[in-house]
Amino acid sequence: MTIDVASVRADTPGCEKILHLNNAGTSLPPAIVVERVKAHLDLEAEIGGYEAADRVADEQERVYTAIARMLGCTVEEIALLESATKGWDAAFYALAEQFRPGDVVLTAANEFVNGYIAFLQTARKRGIEIVVVPSEATGEISLPALEQAIQQHGERAKLIALTHVPTHCGLIQPAAAVGQIARAHGIPFLLDACQSVGQMPLCVEELGCDMLSATGRKYLRGPRGTGFLYIRRSFLKHLEPVMLDMRSADWTATDRYEIRNDARRFESWECSLACRLGLGVAVEYAMAVNLSAIQQRVTMLAAELRELLTAIPGVTVHDLPGKSKSAQCGIVTFTHAKVPAQAVFERLRDQGINVRVTPIFGARIDMEQRGLPEMVRASAHYFNTEGELERFVRAVGAL
Repeated sequence: MTIDVASVRADTPGCEKILHLNNAGTSLPPAIVVERVKAHLDLEAEIGGYEAADRVADEQERVYTAIARMLGCTVEEIALLESATKGWDAAFYALAEQFRPGDVVLTAANEFVNGYIAFLQTARKRGIEIVVVPSEATGEISLPALEQAIQQHGERAKLIALTHVPTHCGLIQPAAAVGQIARAHGIPFLLDACQSVGQMPLCVEELGCDMLSATGRKYLRGPRGTGFLYIRRSFLKHLEPVMLDMRSADWTATDRYEIRNDARRFESWECSLACRLGLGVAVEYAMAVNLSAIQQRVTMLAAELRELLTAIPGVTVHDLPGKSKSAQCGIVTFTHAKVPAQAVFERLRDQGINVRVTPIFGARIDMEQRGLPEMVRASAHYFNTEGELERFVRAVGAL
């Protein structure tokens, strides 16, 4: 299936105003997403927030259905939250309540900052050990090294946590292979899919993860302030949320409560329903465009962008290659020999071109190992055009 680029650009008003290569930060939403959010806010203003929620109750349920269909799971395994980080934290800290001194978390060198800070906090509070599994020369987590680490730590290995697409290096981690190893050893597997959801097809059964967190604002092209969490049904019984409210539990007697028996035990009562409805529209839109076609086009555009940037004197592309071309995604990172990353960002911004700076604290272990204090990150999406890439490269070459 091919994408009608002209049609999706017509659906995206922002394309007329900006050259947007910051889709790994926040993408440009389709107009129907924005319209759905605005329409519900208008309804709340007209009849009241609770009354508006009652009116769209069925549509809210369809948001769960759409996400479940996208991930290949059931609606009972989906919770809606305010961000990918909230979802990841909900799962991790529920599991961390069970950790004991000497327990081990296994992760990769290009883990994202939010997850690693959570590991460090838990290490300080509970005395766990963080084991960073070595990477292959091509960037991916080493599967033999992961097996070796599991054998070394035995029953103390309590979690494998992986960022599917690191924020800073254009790499797709071999999550499905990691999932097979996790299942073979009976170790819980938490996958951060913040950058992969909406950029490629995801099937939780194929990935083998027990928990998966994702956001709406990036490649899904949904509103900010939206995210979701997948918890495998058979794993749910092992996780009690750190905090409860009347959404996540029922107050059954003056001295008793009962936690929900589905993933919504991780939700809170209060939320932006308008944004959640917009998320549902964004998920449906992505599936209508076709996620396999999206991945094919995004991969192609990013490969072209790397080639064009590499040809510019003084520009170095720093994406990790992976073992095959299929191991790279839409994120492209580079440095300019004469212009600092922040200055590149600012000068491009002044020309109507959106990119972002990736600082060392976003993925400190990998970036320190490679001697990279900061990089420019350009992240393509399927609505970008070859002409936009050429304009971008001309602008970088003229810095």
